[in-house]
Amino acid sequence: MAEKILAKEEILAKNELVEESSLDLTLRPKKLTEYVGQEKVVENLRIFIKAAKQRKEPLEHILIYGPPGLGKTTLAYIVANEIGVTINQTSGPALERAGDLASVLSNLNEGDILFIDEIHRLNRVVEEMLYPAMEDFYLDLVVGRGPSARTLKLELAKFTLVGATTRVGEISSPLRDRFGFVHRLDYYHEKDLEKIVKRSSRILDIEIDEQSAKEIAARSRGTPRIVNRLLKRVRDYAQVQNQGKIDLAITKKALLMLEIDNKGLDKVDRCLLLAIIDKFKGGPVGIETLAAATHEERKTLEEVYEPFLMQIGFLQRTPTGRKATTRAYQHLDKKEKGSLF
Repeated sequence: MAEKILAKEEILAKNELVEESSLDLTLRPKKLTEYVGQEKVVENLRIFIKAAKQRKEPLEHILIYGPPGLGKTTLAYIVANEIGVTINQTSGPALERAGDLASVLSNLNEGDILFIDEIHRLNRVVEEMLYPAMEDFYLDLVVGRGPSARTLKLELAKFTLVGATTRVGEISSPLRDRFGFVHRLDYYHEKDLEKIVKRSSRILDIEIDEQSAKEIAARSRGTPRIVNRLLKRVRDYAQVQNQGKIDLAITKKALLMLEIDNKGLDKVDRCLLLAIIDKFKGGPVGIETLAAATHEERKTLEEVYEPFLMQIGFLQRTPTGRKATTRAYQHLDKKEKGSLF
């Protein structure tokens, strides 16, 4: 028993801290031609970039939104690479004061890209300072206090703001309307996820067969980030338990150890659905109650778990709360309330 526990910890921890960040960067595509999936977004970006380069103008500001792990940050870096400019990355919560924004913007060069992740979390004062910066490329800075205070107009280099968010509804209309290119990233089709598995396998020098690639893709929740994470964990399991050879049987054993079922649901997904079904008779139940019942934060449930469960038809959001669907009952082998079978 002790050996099994040790083996599991070894598999999950192996090289995790040392390699994970650098591998994620290695696996990211650098150009639009390398980017898999999201065909409409990629094609629109290609035309958008080409037209701006022909006119020798900076790109208009770009807003990309969608669930976590679908490639928003990757696309921002691809845009910078395609144009051949520097990208400066920050996040909404990091820009706490007007001075933070002024410092970042004043250090940009002509045509540079400022990438703000979680842009929906911008401080209101900082957001309002962005308006003239995005439209006319200047900042109004207030110097001094009281009667002696005066306003200085700081000229900025023409830059492109790329914003990324998982919650586009929380971005104010004045800010959203200042983006010239707004696109949503959708969950990936399994065929595209298979291509990502194969591409990542080549980069990581992993030998994987067609069936194993399909199995990993099918359990990856339509998300490239999860595809790459599962591929690396299957590799680790195969390395420890099967001399590095990955086949369908080993792939299924590795995913079973990780508690990922054939629909891509993990332990938290099942816990969430079972809480609705067993504790609250299928719903409806409020999100705060669910967060308490599952010991997860409300934000985590809303942004990470619920979008996928709704996408595959296992969960409904109603005005009175969350409800489990018939599909969820069937998947979890539960008898639906009111059913005779």
